[in-house]
Amino acid sequence: MRLSLRAPALVAGFAAMVAAPALAQQSVEQFYRGRTITLTVPTSPGGINDISGRLVARHLGNFLPGKPNIVVQNTPGGGGLVAANKLYNTAERDGTVISIIQRGTAQLAVQGDSNVKFDPLKFTWLGSLSSYAQDRYLVAINSQHPAKTPDDLRKPGVTLKLGGDQPGSTNLTFAMLAKLVLGLNIDIIRGYPGAAPMFIAMQSGELDGQVIGYNSVRAGQPHLWNGKLVRPLIQFGRDTRLPALADVPTGQELVSDPAKKALIEFAELPFLAALPFLAPPGLPEERAKALKFAFTEMVKDKDFLADAEKVNIEISAIDGDAVRDVIAKMQATPKDVIARYNEIDAAVRK
Repeated sequence: MRLSLRAPALVAGFAAMVAAPALAQQSVEQFYRGRTITLTVPTSPGGINDISGRLVARHLGNFLPGKPNIVVQNTPGGGGLVAANKLYNTAERDGTVISIIQRGTAQLAVQGDSNVKFDPLKFTWLGSLSSYAQDRYLVAINSQHPAKTPDDLRKPGVTLKLGGDQPGSTNLTFAMLAKLVLGLNIDIIRGYPGAAPMFIAMQSGELDGQVIGYNSVRAGQPHLWNGKLVRPLIQFGRDTRLPALADVPTGQELVSDPAKKALIEFAELPFLAALPFLAPPGLPEERAKALKFAFTEMVKDKDFLADAEKVNIEISAIDGDAVRDVIAKMQATPKDVIARYNEIDAAVRK
């Protein structure tokens, strides 16, 4: 009787043992044919990460053997950590789950954030749509403001009211860097729910400016930008000036103290992999290779590039190895620089 009771379990166990090697031995094309890949997005619909995720979902499958369908799943929460932790710890490791994460998420691990439950270098990095080669993060101000250069904001009586949104946001971080590291006379006014409300506040005189991406302001507020109603005062994101903004100084140019320059450089590192895509660690080697190759081929494709232009996504793509190099550079940052950055970051999150 015992043998007969155990027989179904034995048969099931044997079937699973046979199926696992068979699945592993499938070609990449056999595995993906007829399957659906889930692409998780760490934010709610509508923002840059969601738009980028949906852009990739429309095209990446065309470059994978078997041409799988790709669907987007929004998983907001924890400033992107909910999606990243889930991808690392509980997502399927068979190549059916990929993700975009927010540009600063990997850096949180380097900062020692206690909510991080992943090792960023162990992810399977596919690449990033943007390395900020054609973009910058701007302190953009009303054209009529008396400060014509950053040095003007070191003069008595000249102050800039900069808006910011939620605690921990990038615009607040760089507003705080401009105030505390560059030593500019800046009042930071928090609580705005996004860039558009801040532009409304700028037009009413409630604010003097905000920190926003170059391409974002041109795409989102073309009448203000093209009409020269707002102008850039400082550019962040890289240590070189964008050719289109040749007369606008970079944040790193405005400091001579090496410690302050290192602090700004650390803050800017996430921009070098600004729209990163990845998969869980431990994927079957051939599927990991296929996903990486598909990403590098996709970002060169004319149909993809035309679609990216339609949705105002700046493409200056890098591959997965280059993303890993950016993370390695974060990890090589001196501990005292990270500690000082954490102090500023804590002030931003209050």
